[in-house]
Amino acid sequence: MRFFYTSLWYLLLPLLFVRLWWRGRRAPAYRQRWRERMALGYRPGMLKGSVWIHAVSVGETLAAAPLIEALLARFPETPLVVTTTTPTGSERVRALFGDRVTHVYCPWELPGAYRRFFRAFDPRLVIVLETELWPNLCAAAEARGAKLMLMNGRLSEKSYRGYARLGALVRPMLGRFQVLAVQTETEAERFRQLGADPQRIKVNGSVKFDLTLSDQVKTAASTLRAGFAQRPVWIAASTHPGEDEMVLAAHRKILADQPQALLLLVPRHPERFDEVAGLARRRGFGVARRSRHDTVDEQTQVYLADTMGELLMLFGVSDVAFVGGSLVPVGGHNLLEPAAWSLPVLSGPHLHNFTAIADLLDQAGALELVADGDALARAVAALFADTDECRRRGEAAAAVVAANRGALQRGITICASLWPSRSGL
Repeated sequence: MRFFYTSLWYLLLPLLFVRLWWRGRRAPAYRQRWRERMALGYRPGMLKGSVWIHAVSVGETLAAAPLIEALLARFPETPLVVTTTTPTGSERVRALFGDRVTHVYCPWELPGAYRRFFRAFDPRLVIVLETELWPNLCAAAEARGAKLMLMNGRLSEKSYRGYARLGALVRPMLGRFQVLAVQTETEAERFRQLGADPQRIKVNGSVKFDLTLSDQVKTAASTLRAGFAQRPVWIAASTHPGEDEMVLAAHRKILADQPQALLLLVPRHPERFDEVAGLARRRGFGVARRSRHDTVDEQTQVYLADTMGELLMLFGVSDVAFVGGSLVPVGGHNLLEPAAWSLPVLSGPHLHNFTAIADLLDQAGALELVADGDALARAVAALFADTDECRRRGEAAAAVVAANRGALQRGITICASLWPSRSGL
């Protein structure tokens, strides 16, 4: 089965380059460093006995950041290789860790590319985040004698059904993992149904609950908020095409009741920043852009947060949070960042990537689902009008975060049990 899977990847290779070129029209970084996608240009033996941590983009990188920091502190002699697949993820890795880790793009799912990658970086332990389950990556790790660990594993019902149709490919892949550290018992059962060894599955919780608000982040948020006077502020975070229009329509209705209300609008992808700024202006809003250090004055109705790496801080500036990717069928984004700031959380109905977290927040009375822009406007306006309810929901959200911490330390313990011995190199 893997032979046909691999053959398909090679057949699709020209289209993968076309996709890079196409995405590079709006995000030029996609056209750069393309050789890393094929693991070309690396000198064999660049590193010895490394640990490879693979995330996808910004969200997974931020979730992995506390783990990486802890591993750097505990195992300073072991080189870490951190890979992503997107330029935004790459930027986050470099901003967070600089030269303390080796960062490159993850190779495409091609055996030849993985052979070159393993010859160059010699990973003895491969830690993949969340749902990064790739048959050829896992086979390459086994062939090179590297241990495999899934960290913060999640598997939605939709993904489970897809994997279940590919049992001949998925079962051998899962059998190559020494540990599958998953977020919930529901996901553990899905992995068992797919053929994973029950003895290798550990229900570890989500490391996303272990996020911390540093003094630096708190100070930055306080400073920015001071420039907004006493205005009511809501944030629409990680929005996607189709959502921005609904968010702006909702804000227009909110302004009818709260003329001083300010919307912090944070598009998910940087290549859309100019597009969203133009959309807001065409809708008649006064717009200030963070990247240009625009002043927020009485005429500013929309503050476009068109910078990278500041989303966690921006939640701390807000009174109410809407998390995007949920009014359109993307599957939602991280609900815990606003919860950690004690904010009431709003979301659309498309939450299949964060079902367990959404259920916990919902059970605590901290999450409200809205079906469309009209419902979003009503929900934000109601919370602005009822500060006691706003505070109650925010406190409930923070309590959920506090009650579910601990996955990070448990994950570090598992990593340590698999850690490569320097004496064996």
